Amino acid sequence: MFTLGKQYDKEYKEYVVKLIVEEGRKITDVAYELGLSASTLGKWVKKHRKEKLQGDQSQEYITPSEYESIKKAHKKELEKLQEENEIL
Repeated sequence: MFTLGKQYDKEYKEYVVKLIVEEGRKITDVAYELGLSASTLGKWVKKHRKEKLQGDQSQEYITPSEYESIKKAHKKELEKLQEENEIL
């Protein structure tokens, strides 16, 4: 009897790929942490890079480091606006 592997939705794949591509984490480490095959993640990364070259990139999900960067920028902007408000 032949069984297919588990299917993952596009959003999950994008999130996992961003952990590897944008945060510089090792495929083997991420695969171990998530209980996935390193070869499967390698295929996801390869597909992501191919799509990125073609300009087909979604920005729906962000990695923890992207979140922290956005959070810092918003905090800095808030402090600037509060200072301007105090001056007025």
